Order: sequence, then C-alpha cells, then structure tokens
Amino acid sequence: MRQVAVIGIGQTKVDEHWDKSLRDLAGDAALAALADSGLQQVDAVYVGNMMSGSANRQQHLGAYIADWIGMRGAETFRAEAACSSGAASFRTAVMAVASGAVESALAVGVEKMTDSPIGEITAQLATAADAEWEAGQGLSFVSLNALLMRRYMHEHGWQKEHFAPFSVNAHANAMHNPFARFHERIDVEKYMKASMVNDPINLMDASPIGDGAAAAIVIPLDQASRVNGHSPVLVAASCAATDSIAVHHRKDPLFLQAAYASGKKAYDQSGLTPADINVFELHDAFSIMAALSLEANGFAERGQGPRLALDGEIQLTGRIPIATRGGLKARGHPVGATGMYQIVEVVQQLRGEAAGTQLENVRVGMSQNIGGSGSNIITHIFKQVK
Repeated sequence: MRQVAVIGIGQTKVDEHWDKSLRDLAGDAALAALADSGLQQVDAVYVGNMMSGSANRQQHLGAYIADWIGMRGAETFRAEAACSSGAASFRTAVMAVASGAVESALAVGVEKMTDSPIGEITAQLATAADAEWEAGQGLSFVSLNALLMRRYMHEHGWQKEHFAPFSVNAHANAMHNPFARFHERIDVEKYMKASMVNDPINLMDASPIGDGAAAAIVIPLDQASRVNGHSPVLVAASCAATDSIAVHHRKDPLFLQAAYASGKKAYDQSGLTPADINVFELHDAFSIMAALSLEANGFAERGQGPRLALDGEIQLTGRIPIATRGGLKARGHPVGATGMYQIVEVVQQLRGEAAGTQLENVRVGMSQNIGGSGSNIITHIFKQVK
C-alpha cells in the first residue's frame, strides 16, 4: 500500500443556506479544494452524505456532484454511514489511492438539512438508530444521548454543571472560525440556564444542524509537493470499527467500543500513541459523547472525561486540545459533512492555517467521526511532512 497525502482542502460556512442547493454547497467545497491543491482534474470523486434522498429528494450523488464540478468520466459514488458519512468518503478516497487503483481522489461531505421541517430531520436522524428497538419505540438521538448522560452521571458522580467546559471551549474557539455557524461566547451560567431539550441534555449540550460541505484531495505522498505555500499532510492512519446499532445490545453502554477499536487500529497503523497526538477533533454531537470519546481513545480514565475539561486540558493550551475550530457544538453538524470538516480542520492546524486558534508545535492530529450513537466510528491520524 502506498503512503497517501492531503494536498488540498475546501469548505463552506455552516449555516442556513436558503440560496444554495445541495450541489451548490458540495461544488463550492470541492472547487475550493481543487484550487487549493493546484489540480484541475482528479480520477475519483467520493461523496459522503446521509439524508439527501429524503431531505433533498436527490440520490445518485456521486454522478450528480462529479458532473456539477466538471469531473465527468471520473469514478464516483456516494458513501453513507450515518453521521460518519463524511469520514467514510475520505477513507474511501485514501484506500483507492493507497491501493494504486487511482492516482488522485476527491472526498467531499455534504448535507442540506434546513430546507426540511425539523420533524422530518429528527425522523431521518433516527434512521441511524435501530428501527425496531429504538426509533420504533419513540427514541430520538437526543433521548438516546440523554439516557447515556443520565446513567454516566449516576455511575460516576458528576453533576450537570461539570459538562459545561465542553461547550464553553467549543464556542470560544468558534469565535475565530469564519466557517462556524455560531460566533457567540458562552459561560457556565448561560450553559446552565439553557432550555432543556431532554433532561439532562439542554441546548448547550447539543450540536445544531445546518447546511454545509467540506472537501479534501489526496494523492500518493511520493507525488506530492509544496503547493500554494503549504506542504502536503501525510495520512498516517485510516481505520474504522463498528458496534451494535442498538445501545442496549452493548456489553457496556458507557464505553464507545468502536471508538476504542478504530482508535487502537489507528495508533498501531501509525506507530503512535495518545501521548503523540497534539490535536483531537472529536465528535461532540452531545457533551456526553465528548467525554466518552476522550475516555475510549486513551486521553482520560474511565469516568473521568469531564475532569479533563474541568482542568482546562481540552483548551488550546491544554494537553489534548479539542474542538479547536468550534467542533460540532459551535461550528455546526451538517451530518454527512461533519467528518470532512473535522479532517479539514486538522489539516489546517498542521499547515499552520488555523488563524486565531492555531496551536504551537503541532505535528500530529487525529479526527474521529461517529455514526449513529457509536455504532460506526472512523478514525484518521495525520502528520506533518517535514
């Protein structure tokens, strides 16, 4: 297998884009990545998306987007893995180039959510749960995460306010990200006074939906060179793992086994450990998921995820910075695009382009995209190329 590098990235602002269609958004991100890479054509286009068939009445996204951006003739199809669809498209691109099947590939994640009534979106998100045992019993993704958070608080003795630093940190970092949906700082008081959505989850625990797209271009590392003032970024690991779709079928509902498994494979593949990771873009769809992700990936002991946040270790100057561009909580969560936003943001950090939240001495970054309530998890590790 060949080593693979990212040579171009692009993204749109996460927002309510009433004036842009799904293909406009995907096209804007894809063309920005092409311009950033210095390429005019690619051999393959892989599109990550979860709900275009229902929300936009449009399927067949591979050909749909490839045609729009002038890539007729390219190999292309859609990757769907619920909320981890974005990372699935990128992993597909990496595997295609690494195997030698193609010489260049574009991965784009896109979701257009705000054109549909919120009830329809909620119902579509629930299709990533077990239709018979969860969604069919009236459980939404908010309620599933509320049950997890309540049980976590009970077992480990945490109080509601102890989760506030996750949201406070995300909103503080989003202030410097022009592509983030929310540019408003919050504090613990505002967190605690937020409207309750599904006890104990309130509005400040939950990421917002939105419209958006992000993209990246990969080619073999030995063909990559400095373009537009930046160096290529090595894809040091690309790994995935699954768990049961239904939370109640898991051996331990409070441990993200698929995050642990895909993370371990990524550490092994890259020859790195949690101590080597300088930035971690985790899937903070809900505050409880941030805590569980830190624990599953070896950054915190079981039951101690909130302690890492309370001690400031997740901040820009901390031991393991997260949500450096706002995370899902403040950048926004257009589900099929989220995994690609995470990847773009790690690459920005490694290229020194994260203005306002740029980390010092950052050499290695990790992104982890969660599908469902932890049933499909895709982990990538990136390294600077010296």
